[in-house]
Amino acid sequence: MVILGAGGFVALATQQRLQSLKINILPLSRSDLDLTEENAGKRLAEFLKAEDTLLFIAAKAPVKNEEMLIENIKMGRAVCEALKIVKVGHVVYISSDAVYADSDKALNESSCAQPGSLHGIMHLAREVMLSNTYPGPLCILRPTLIHGKDDPHNGYGPNRFIRLVKEGKNIELFGEGEEQRDHVWINDVAEIACLVILSGAKGILNIATGEVISFHEIAKKAVSLANTNSKILENPRIGLMPHNGYRAFDNQAIKKSFPEFQYHSLFWVMEKMLNKE
Repeated sequence: MVILGAGGFVALATQQRLQSLKINILPLSRSDLDLTEENAGKRLAEFLKAEDTLLFIAAKAPVKNEEMLIENIKMGRAVCEALKIVKVGHVVYISSDAVYADSDKALNESSCAQPGSLHGIMHLAREVMLSNTYPGPLCILRPTLIHGKDDPHNGYGPNRFIRLVKEGKNIELFGEGEEQRDHVWINDVAEIACLVILSGAKGILNIATGEVISFHEIAKKAVSLANTNSKILENPRIGLMPHNGYRAFDNQAIKKSFPEFQYHSLFWVMEKMLNKE
């Protein structure tokens, strides 16, 4: 199988899981193939075989401006051009929950895909491009906020909070940290990707635990687990709360597709990270 975007956070975790299962993989990073370059589609096709599974994770993310959006669409176009030349056996695309419209109800795979961000627009556009190009089994995975060791982004949430308390620093919240979000462990994302690959699954699957926790609760847990003098500081909020402060998921589709799979809880992962790092 071929992995596009090798070297990224999700790709590395998935690659390690696949290797542990003794699956032959060809990881391609940007240094191997720049999908934004002219003739990238034809070059990619040279790496592909009809029996391959193609795991498409490559992206310049998060998308913050129109230039990044265009670059990502170019990447999607190159993949589609390659798939027209070589019709591989299975395509798995790692998208994002950013494709969904905001809702005060738990989101599922049938929820309205109406993104309010350039990042979400990018992923939805690439989903449609793949669906219109590739006639074989296509599985689209839409993970929510991902956390875990080796995350390169230091984004607001558990990864940053853990790093701060380990250094004895204070945690600065946006507002009161009241937003409720679902957080999924990188190892669980990799495990689901592998289950999809091994089963040849198709369709759309969200990757989310089904549990929402406020950022204030996460900060409190980080301070408690680290047993430090770090303080939690609230700040006046500038602008609107993302997703109106609530982003929940109904994860019955994953349970139905892979009944033996179990998500790991956020607090369990946080304890593991603080005790072992």
